Amino acid sequence: MSYKVPLHLEGGEFLMAKKMFVGSLPWAVDNAKLQEIFEKYGSVISATVLKDRETGRSRGFGFVEMANDEEADKAIQELNGADMEGRKIVVNVARPRD
Repeated sequence: MSYKVPLHLEGGEFLMAKKMFVGSLPWAVDNAKLQEIFEKYGSVISATVLKDRETGRSRGFGFVEMANDEEADKAIQELNGADMEGRKIVVNVARPRD
């Protein structure tokens, strides 16, 4: 099941963005760096690294939303298992919360 998020565009149009889970991130990766990595594959709508509420440190995973399915699929194909600062990252389509 693909997890898509509806986005309202100007002119009343809607676009379905593909949301991806990104895991095993190096601790130094922040939102800007995550977005920079995925922009190589297309238009990034949002990139968020989740942080611990108490310490503010990265929890080592995040989510990226891309506007185009083909670009998102290419990012998943190229980045899943890729080495990032000595860690093999996990990239796949996010699943809705139960």
